[in-house]
Amino acid sequence: MQPRLRAVPPKVFALVSVLAAAALVAAAAPAPELPPPAASTFTPDTPLSERVVAYQIEARLDTEKKTLEATETLTYRNRTGRPLDLFAFHLYLNAFQPQSTFMREVRQGSPDFEWKEKYRGSIEVTRLEVVGQGDLTGKMEFIQPDDGNPDDRTVFQVRLPRPVPHGGEVQFKIAFRAQLPEVLARTGYKRDFFMVGQWFPKVGVWWRGAWNCHQFHRNTEFFADFGTYDVKVTLPQGTVVGATGVEVGRQPNPDGTQTLAFRAEDVHDFVWTADPSFRVVEDSFTGGLGPVKIRLLMQPGHLAQAPRYLQALQGTLRLYDRWFGPYPYTQITVVDPPHGGFGAGGMEYPMLITASTTWWMPAGLLLPEIVVEHEFGHQYWYGMVATNEFEDAWLDEGINAYVETKVMAALYGEETSVLNLWGMTAGDARLSRLQYRAVPDTDPMTRSAYEFMSGGAYGTVTYAKTATVLRTLESLIGEETLRRALQTYFQRYRFTHPTEEDFLRTVEEVSGQNLGWFFDQAVRGTHVLDYQVRTLRSDRADWHEENPPEEKKGETLFRSFVVVHRKGDFIFPVEVEVKFDNGETVREHWDGRDRWVRFRYEKKARVVSAEIDPDHKVWLDTNLFNNSRTRESHRRATRKLAQYWLFLTQFLAQWLAWLA
Repeated sequence: MQPRLRAVPPKVFALVSVLAAAALVAAAAPAPELPPPAASTFTPDTPLSERVVAYQIEARLDTEKKTLEATETLTYRNRTGRPLDLFAFHLYLNAFQPQSTFMREVRQGSPDFEWKEKYRGSIEVTRLEVVGQGDLTGKMEFIQPDDGNPDDRTVFQVRLPRPVPHGGEVQFKIAFRAQLPEVLARTGYKRDFFMVGQWFPKVGVWWRGAWNCHQFHRNTEFFADFGTYDVKVTLPQGTVVGATGVEVGRQPNPDGTQTLAFRAEDVHDFVWTADPSFRVVEDSFTGGLGPVKIRLLMQPGHLAQAPRYLQALQGTLRLYDRWFGPYPYTQITVVDPPHGGFGAGGMEYPMLITASTTWWMPAGLLLPEIVVEHEFGHQYWYGMVATNEFEDAWLDEGINAYVETKVMAALYGEETSVLNLWGMTAGDARLSRLQYRAVPDTDPMTRSAYEFMSGGAYGTVTYAKTATVLRTLESLIGEETLRRALQTYFQRYRFTHPTEEDFLRTVEEVSGQNLGWFFDQAVRGTHVLDYQVRTLRSDRADWHEENPPEEKKGETLFRSFVVVHRKGDFIFPVEVEVKFDNGETVREHWDGRDRWVRFRYEKKARVVSAEIDPDHKVWLDTNLFNNSRTRESHRRATRKLAQYWLFLTQFLAQWLAWLA
């Protein structure tokens, strides 16, 4: 289903849209045993990253006009290996204008979207000075590196009179003015609530010999270098504020405002939120590097759900600490958006995530838990392992979606990690598979996020397909081996910008297998995996005799055969389990290289059933209904499935009607 801009985060909307279908899944499985904690190589009180950038920002929020007046000092350290005289910057807030590339893509994906002036956002650089090189405001040039849209002003570049040598640094002094939109996607205001993200001029990343500074697209998120942030925010007294980093100072002002100071180290973005209605709930978690302060900023009407957020967050922190490595920061903040501000929900930033819930959310519907788990997971897959979300979104969203299925299963049960309500159950991994089946062949996982066929294809392939691919990879290398590969990948590439090749090479190294054949189909290709039991038959060996003896079980000889057909173009080895009426079971292995294979048997027993992938490890198979066949049909099962389908379609229709 095509995600739409509405009061539901896209990630949650995609999840809920297929939730009802997943209710076919059976009851809960026990949570797996936890492995020992992952080894840590972090050293306290030392920089964790290269710290290419250092931002100092002072901003004043006008809560009536929804505007910001700010100054920014950016120190950029040239680690590129060459002199630099050209610099590229993001101005993300300019995406919220009717002719921007972002809005054109919104309209293309959602033709019923109606532009309203309240959605207008903007950011204007009023002065840009380079210390020692003068005022370069007049040298700024808007560029459109992705689509050439002249009306898009989300990226500008400026050329310096003198280059910055490798190993040197340059300091930009920038004054800017920002207009916040009513929250539509990730950032903005809703009544007295402010989610201030992507709000300051932000330098691009020097990447593969050039500036990587993409325009702001509907489906893309962000990519930036690690560094430090010292940010001061002035706004009315009595407003509760949360931010990336930790609060290091607070000053009341004579005009009724307050100035709060925050410090963040070894992060690649800075976001803040403000709302006088926030209710603060605090707790803590102790991991491999000591205590982590948990700060929930709750809406008053959602306060009763704070324990659900805490339980999910603490459980996720514990598992990530054990499986991959410790969370290295001293604080994590969870923001609960208000009613109507859900466009700001379900989003990740360093040291701060936004959640999503409603006042009526029943305990057995685990959407709040999933959102908290997923967005915290981005502290690792994006926050520390900082891949290029414009070009390699699957390395961030997809790996995170896979780990989400494992964490939710460990905390809430494999088959009850999404829904456990009114006798219905659903698991997160199966939900991902169902979502993936909707568009299994439109785009490879490696496509740049803004180039997918549609927003629905982007979400399905980047999130659900990647999670399903990694679940299937478990059948080739083993669950624990894949977990060790992810741990190695995290430990090796945290606080850097790894690539697709880095991840795939790590998996092959840890598993000791050449998996190029699998990655070429599953990751770089659009191959569809679908195997079926095409034919199942048993004939008496004496069928040709004129007066054959009466058939006797265990004495009459039968010649049986089973034909397995690879319907899709994805070649994958499978197991086939064949059962006979004397209780005997035979396991066959087929490499899947040909289009079909015939297994022949001569036994004093009839074949009664055949099933492909009897251990249910090949999650990529798009049609599980044709994976098995019995000699005799079972009408009772057909009637049961029909009743389920009638119920589920009605249930889904009710959900979609509510969302509309």
